[in-house]
Amino acid sequence: MTRVVVIEDHTDTADLMQEILRQSGHEVVVANTGKDGVDAARRLVAEVVLCDVGLPDMDGYEVARALRADPATATARLVALTGYDGEDEQRKARDAGFDRHVVKPIDPFQLESLLKA
Repeated sequence: MTRVVVIEDHTDTADLMQEILRQSGHEVVVANTGKDGVDAARRLVAEVVLCDVGLPDMDGYEVARALRADPATATARLVALTGYDGEDEQRKARDAGFDRHVVKPIDPFQLESLLKA
């Protein structure tokens, strides 16, 4: 079992990811804003954070920097979820502290592989 936080403002997408991950036996918390996601990751001491880059209050890059700066979440596996691809987007994600950059929509079968290093 892995402790996972999904930070996604599109509720249908967040709910689908949560359901798939829970069925695989993981503990999953969903947050719909960056601030709530950072708080949830800290409370859960998340091992993996799947974070949308385009969030309404703070973008995913700010979320990644906040999680990397906190000792409770600094070692979590961070996955950027975005509708944008390209070298510049991947570099921005890496520079912010993300371990992976994944273009949406996410294949539900790919979710489990995102939890692994």
